[in-house]
Amino acid sequence: MQAEGFRRYVEPEIEVLLRVARTLAGASDADDLVQETLVRAWRSVDRFDGRHPRAWLLTILRNTNMSMHRRHRPASVDDVASFANARPAFGIDPSSTEDRVMDSFLTEDLERAVQSLDAKFRTVLLLIDVDQLTYAEAANALGVPVGTVMSRLSRARDRVRRHLRPTFAAAGGHR
Repeated sequence: MQAEGFRRYVEPEIEVLLRVARTLAGASDADDLVQETLVRAWRSVDRFDGRHPRAWLLTILRNTNMSMHRRHRPASVDDVASFANARPAFGIDPSSTEDRVMDSFLTEDLERAVQSLDAKFRTVLLLIDVDQLTYAEAANALGVPVGTVMSRLSRARDRVRRHLRPTFAAAGGHR
């Protein structure tokens, strides 16, 4: 029953978990965060009622992220060379990293505009516009009310527009 529940409720959401984890924890910690989330989901899937699996998993992800940041973690790896032949988690092709995707879709100006946002605004913008979560899912992932997500998203988009306006005007664009 545990394996069946995991296949049914958890496996279809792994890609969403990876996208959200990259947004919340950064590319370097995302795989660890998702792996720990999946372990916790495995342990509790028998107690899950089957309603709203994405919300359930995003709550686990958020709580796991907070727990991981409370722990003392080593600052560096002693021997980086020992990881030279390591295989990436979940069969991800390391040549198709988030950076490559971002570089291929975002202009430098847009990337600078997004990076200039405060973390709380940037995170909401990425969860909604890049990771394609609903307002409710983003609120659940962040542990804030839906209205807060909507407000932060509106402010983030407005700040990105203001940041890009001089570039757009210089290129002959109209408002």
